[in-house]
Amino acid sequence: MVTVLDNVTATPRVRHPEKAHRPDQEVMRKPDWIRVKAPTSKGYLETREIVKSNKLVTVCEEAGCPNIGECWDKKHATFMIMGEICTRACAFCNVATGVPMPLDPEEPASVAKAVGEMGLKHVVITSVDRDDLKDGGAEHFAEVIRAIRRATPETTIEILTPDFLRKNGALEVVVEAKPDVFNHNLETVPSNYLTVRPGARYFHSLRLLQRVKELDPTIFTKSGIMVGLGEERNEVLQLMDDLRSADVDFITIGQYLQPTRKHHPIKKFVTPDEFKSYETVAYTKGFLMVSSSPLTRSSHHAGDDFARLRAAREAKLAAAAARA
Repeated sequence: MVTVLDNVTATPRVRHPEKAHRPDQEVMRKPDWIRVKAPTSKGYLETREIVKSNKLVTVCEEAGCPNIGECWDKKHATFMIMGEICTRACAFCNVATGVPMPLDPEEPASVAKAVGEMGLKHVVITSVDRDDLKDGGAEHFAEVIRAIRRATPETTIEILTPDFLRKNGALEVVVEAKPDVFNHNLETVPSNYLTVRPGARYFHSLRLLQRVKELDPTIFTKSGIMVGLGEERNEVLQLMDDLRSADVDFITIGQYLQPTRKHHPIKKFVTPDEFKSYETVAYTKGFLMVSSSPLTRSSHHAGDDFARLRAAREAKLAAAAARA
C-alpha cells in the first residue's frame, strides 16, 4: 500500500488500495508508434503554473495522459473537479481511490478564472466518481458550467461525466445547465466490465447517453473506449452499434496503457492500421465524428474536434433539407 501526500490539501490519501492486492502484471514494452517525448516546452510550463496557482486538478496529470506535453504546450487542459480521490477503483485507471474530501465551494469560480487566464475557446471538464454524494456531484458540475458561462460566455463547454449510478434526477440537473458536449465513456466492451470496470454497468451507461438526447437533442453526445484489453473485433463493432442506437454523435478509440504493474495488463498493442479500420467502420455506421488512433484520448484535440463535429451536423442537416 502506497500513501501519497496531496500537494493541494496536504491530506493523506491512499493510491489504489484495492489495486495493491492485485498481483503484479507484466508491463509490455511500448511499440515505436506510441512513444512520446517528455514535456519541457515554455507553453507546458506556463499551463502548469496556471493550474497550480488556481489550486486545480487536471486529469492530464492524475491519469498520466501521454498527450500532456502536446496539449499543455497549446494551453489545453482537462480540469478534473470534485477533488482527486475517486470512490471507485477501476482496474485501468491511475486516479487515486479512497475517501474524498468535501466539495470546494470556490472550485467553480477557480475553474472559470483559469479558463479565462488560458484564453480557452473550448474547455473540457471531468471529475472523479463521487458515489458518496447524494447527487453524485451533478449540481457541482452544473455550477462549474454556469460559472464558465458567466466568465467567458464564448467558450464552448464539454463535460466528461461519471455514470451517476443510482442517483435519480442527477443527469437532468447536468443537462439543464446545457453543456455543448456531453461525454460519458463506456471504456470497454461488456465482456470486460467485471474485471476492468466492476463498479459500473454497461447498459446503464448506454441509457445515460441515450437519455441526454431525449432531454436535449441539441447537445452533442460522445463516448470513448480503450482497446488492447482483450476485446474481440466483433465486440467493438457491436459496441459501435449500441452507441448509434443511443444516438451518440462521436466515438473515440484509443490504446489502453497500463499505468502500473497493479493495473489490468495490456493484452495487445493495436496497430495504427487496425485503428484506421475502426475509424472507417465507425463512419459507415453513422457517427458524425470518429477519433481512432493509438494516442487518442477523450479530450485530445477536443476544441478542433468540436468545430468539426458542429460542421458535420450542419452538413448533415443541409443534406437532409436538400433531399426533402
